[in-house]
Amino acid sequence: MKKGVVLLFLVVFAVTIVSAESCDLTVSLLNQNPYPAVPGDYVKLVFQVSGLASSECGAINFELLEGYPIQFNPGTDGKITFSGIDYIRNFQSTFQIPYEVRIDADALDGANPIEISVQNKNDAPLLKTFNVEVDDVRADFEVYVKDYDFKTRELTLEVLNIKESDVEALTISIPQQTNIIVKGANRIVVGDLDSNEYTTADFEATMRDGDLTIELTYSDTINVRRSVIKTISFDSTYFTERIADQKTTSKWTYIFGIVAVILIGWWIIRKFTKKKKRH
Repeated sequence: MKKGVVLLFLVVFAVTIVSAESCDLTVSLLNQNPYPAVPGDYVKLVFQVSGLASSECGAINFELLEGYPIQFNPGTDGKITFSGIDYIRNFQSTFQIPYEVRIDADALDGANPIEISVQNKNDAPLLKTFNVEVDDVRADFEVYVKDYDFKTRELTLEVLNIKESDVEALTISIPQQTNIIVKGANRIVVGDLDSNEYTTADFEATMRDGDLTIELTYSDTINVRRSVIKTISFDSTYFTERIADQKTTSKWTYIFGIVAVILIGWWIIRKFTKKKKRH
């Protein structure tokens, strides 16, 4: 009876020791920056491995598996090897692993699954899935030449925000180029522009027919400053011999004619009055 009790005690003690010494790893996605990630841009991911307090862990092989929606830079991969930390009673050891990867340009908005593999020296690889949040906060624009006055050389550009994302601190600039010579400021701050809204910007410039390059710079909804280059076409025939211009010319000609008649009449009356006084 005593031998059975002792044997049972030894078995329980041995199981307890093995359990205490086993390597039980836990992996978590500690941080994602920026949140959400933007398609085509880089994102920083920080994983944390816990449960390293056992000497049984030994060398740990950790890998972030490449595949949609993440891409590594050429010549790099997601494999990392590190050693487990010696056992310290009542102490939870952890190890943090940072990555910087590019999000696929065609990644869909929302939660996109990524997969990691972690393995200690004794066990088979453990696969675990996490989600990377993606949201295309980039804006895009349509730009047109709304008007050009050859007399005043005033160029009016119209800009439409065609994406679902609102933008802040939008600036419109015209770089130096062959078909346009800007006089004065070549960059105008037009401010915030909501989705599907438009704004205009006026420049003083000498124009030639052909393509124009316009640069639009803005802050997105995660406060990243971005730039978009647009190429538009200028055709002077659209802005010459317009009926509206002729009406404007006729209007001013009519006004000037009335003013001239009034001045001439005033001069005649004044002269006649002076003659009458002398007589």
